Amino acid sequence: MDNINFVTERDPYEKEFHQAVAEVIESVRPVLEQNPLYRNERIMERVVEPERVILFRIPWVDDQKQVHVNRGFRIEMNSAIGPYKGGLRFHPSVNLSILKFLAFEQVFKNALTSLPMGGGKGGSDFDPKGKSDMEIMRFCQSFMSELFRHIGPNTDVPAGDIGVGGREIGYLFGMYKKLANEFTGVLTGKALNWGGSLIRPEATGYGSVYFAAEMLTTRNETLEGKRCLVSGSGNVSQYTMEKLLHLGATPISFSDSSGYIYDEVGIDREKLDHLMYLKNVQRGRVSEYVENYPEAVYVPVDQELDHNPMWKDHKGDCAFPSATQNEINEIDAQNLVTNGVYVVSEGANMPTNPEGVDIFLENKVLYGPGKAANAGGVSVSGLEMSQNSMRLNWPREEVDKRLKDIMKNIHKMCMETADQYGASGNYVVGANIAGFVKVVDAMIDQGVV
Repeated sequence: MDNINFVTERDPYEKEFHQAVAEVIESVRPVLEQNPLYRNERIMERVVEPERVILFRIPWVDDQKQVHVNRGFRIEMNSAIGPYKGGLRFHPSVNLSILKFLAFEQVFKNALTSLPMGGGKGGSDFDPKGKSDMEIMRFCQSFMSELFRHIGPNTDVPAGDIGVGGREIGYLFGMYKKLANEFTGVLTGKALNWGGSLIRPEATGYGSVYFAAEMLTTRNETLEGKRCLVSGSGNVSQYTMEKLLHLGATPISFSDSSGYIYDEVGIDREKLDHLMYLKNVQRGRVSEYVENYPEAVYVPVDQELDHNPMWKDHKGDCAFPSATQNEINEIDAQNLVTNGVYVVSEGANMPTNPEGVDIFLENKVLYGPGKAANAGGVSVSGLEMSQNSMRLNWPREEVDKRLKDIMKNIHKMCMETADQYGASGNYVVGANIAGFVKVVDAMIDQGVV
């Protein structure tokens, strides 16, 4: 298969999945042309098809004794190099297409870490916003009462994602432990006092900053003094800003689904601590930030606009899109370039659409695609799995050093692979080919299964 038609004809309504597959197919075309074995083994037809798709209902009862029913999913995409590994997302937008795209991306992202992990993704169209702790607990218990049959420390190890943080992981793990009658490392993102890893909440954000720093070394620059636009306001965004501060950069924005904050003087440690309290404890909206810091500006964003004013109206050196898929289109990408941004490191999964990616590459932007730049989260999840298996906890410095080394190695692998295929500086090509070759070689070694 050398084009996307096979996928679009079989699953015509899965546009996010089509987008993810098309990007990989375009990147790996030279590899397929040079390796007839891959074509003879029908490797593309096999790698785009999930090994297993699990779809189930989740009945639960709210605090008013009303019954609700949501859908639950788990996409077990590929286990060629290890147990399925990937997050659980609780958000109203969750559907089969989004989870298949995320699972497909996860396969190659996990391969880039050099840790023995396959790829998967799951979740539900349940919306945790506005729900009480008891409602969250009842939902998580109902969700796990089906999921527990399909996961395990050597089979499938879910983690958190949008809408699934430490609270949800705790409820999910408690139900798994009760049903399976065992205490194992079946979930990552656990609390530190019962099997979690230091640096796990920070890992995706830290990793995307480490990747940006590595890209800048190719131009003999550092992050010191750089002004950085960040989108999102969850864990990834928060810890992206924290690491930027550690490395001497200045974050100047963050956002949620209603709008964004622009703080021209910069978000310092005190302001970041306030944001973390606002989002993680009070579960508030970013618009409330200006109540404490009136020098900042809150801008509501109309989702029907053909561009995001955060990317259009503010100059910067670096951008860290860390919210959700396809938040940057071609108009946004051009606006970022026009405003002086020359480093883009993706904390979210596929936050830039294909036309936007083309603009970044045409303008020689240092562009780190999500499957490489945000691999820090799953890297530390893999390290958490290792610690669980060995029944030990590494100190914070040890985990952070391992994370930094992994991101440095991913950067090196992407660079060298891109050079090998005549695409120097193109991290998209480098990441896709490096991850793809590792996965499909393992598939061929294991036969047609």
